[in-house]
Amino acid sequence: MAQLRKTALSLPEVVRHDLGDGRVAFTVRDERFAWVDEHGHVHLHLPAAEADAFLAAHPTAERPARGATSAGVRVPLVDIGGQQLNHWVRQAWLGLAPKRLAAQVAAAGTVAAGEVGDLPKGIGKPATQALTSAGVTTLAQVARLTDAELLAMHGVGPKAVRVLRAALGASDQKV
Repeated sequence: MAQLRKTALSLPEVVRHDLGDGRVAFTVRDERFAWVDEHGHVHLHLPAAEADAFLAAHPTAERPARGATSAGVRVPLVDIGGQQLNHWVRQAWLGLAPKRLAAQVAAAGTVAAGEVGDLPKGIGKPATQALTSAGVTTLAQVARLTDAELLAMHGVGPKAVRVLRAALGASDQKV
């Protein structure tokens, strides 16, 4: 559940909704893309082709139906590994996110450390991608974020925060 929460909330404009009874949902622009039901199953709103790939890769997964239409996939949360969960949550988000946000996140997947704005190379590729996915491409934008906000981004760890804070101090920008 912690992995799902961290991954979902690392994507732009995601809102977490506590539904009670251990249920939680994640939305982008009021569209639910991932949620956990009271039985511990994660539901992902995936396009049909991606749902087929998911079902082929996860033997305990199933395609629940909502009336006569497909509602994506569901699988016991304990049956899906962390990296796989990251991938599929991102795919579900990409399927429902506004085109501008989806393009921003897709572009972030190809960036390299030291090649985005004035972000230092020393933060590494995962942190660079996480920041770029969130629309943060300059130290001035980093300065407006707290350490907790930075650490909440999937891919930004304590070392990256230290490097960013040092770079801010060296550039005389307000931390």
